[in-house]
Amino acid sequence: MSQQHANESQRTSGRAPQAVTVGIHIVDILGRPVTAIPEGQGMVVLDEIRMTAAGTAAATAYGLARLGVPTATFGRIGDDELGGWLKDRLRREGVDVTGLTVTDQAPTSATMLPIRPDGSRPALHVPGASKFLGPENVDLDVVRSARHIHIGGTFLLDRLDGEPTAKLLRQAREWGLTTSVDIIGVPTADFEKVLGPVYPYIDYFLPNDEDAMMLSGTSSVADASRWFRDRGVGTTAITLGADGVAVASGDGEETIIPAYKVDVVDTSGCGDAFSAGFIAGLLDGLDPIAAAEQGVATGSAAARGLGSDAGVRSRAELDEFIRTTPRA
Repeated sequence: MSQQHANESQRTSGRAPQAVTVGIHIVDILGRPVTAIPEGQGMVVLDEIRMTAAGTAAATAYGLARLGVPTATFGRIGDDELGGWLKDRLRREGVDVTGLTVTDQAPTSATMLPIRPDGSRPALHVPGASKFLGPENVDLDVVRSARHIHIGGTFLLDRLDGEPTAKLLRQAREWGLTTSVDIIGVPTADFEKVLGPVYPYIDYFLPNDEDAMMLSGTSSVADASRWFRDRGVGTTAITLGADGVAVASGDGEETIIPAYKVDVVDTSGCGDAFSAGFIAGLLDGLDPIAAAEQGVATGSAAARGLGSDAGVRSRAELDEFIRTTPRA
């Protein structure tokens, strides 16, 4: 099975993956602009409706692929039309989807997103198949062949969260991979059970500011960064929405990197786009600050259109965006 996966990976991307993403894979259905849900059977006319591949593993995977990083992804989809569409969409982006496997226990994870005029987005979500992703669904031979592993969707990965994630990251580190984790904040979750065993094996922790302060019980991003590093995290890159990102490593000072000035359409997937740009920078040999600079650019660019896939589509487009777009 592992050799078959390796062979299929070669056919998909032309070369072995440098990055592996593991976690949630979602179909998003988005409409804009939505100011209110009509009562009864009323109707509102929108400017745009789209269906996109999304989720903190899926969106990061195709963001990496667009930047020229050979990427394999692992997740679960349902035995349904949405799952088939999602797998094909990621394949067309250049992602190795051999590890995107089907379960008949739940439908494909999906979200309806009514996008407000300011780009914010409440979510109507079906957890679906992603919660059935377990360690047995991750091909360790493929992980071992890569240089970086990213876990996307912690707190929504019922069978992978906690000790299984810690074991996977510990093994990846022993093989020489760098590691990163992004979460989906769930206020009612057992934070210590899910992330306590994982913190010592996270090289780069990539939450947003609200989730970072919620997890750490602190009232500032700087205090949250220190709290995570005291728990064993190597570097924190905490996204700040329109204010950019705060990066801190070891005992170093916090560095704030401002976002770019764009006309915001939709903030869906901006964090995942940041993760892709950041990880691609690390794989190119950039230090965390320089990698975060690139991540801020990919994250900012994603806000210009509707859906997680609205960001840059190539490294050349990213370079042009950085050259021509002012900072906020």
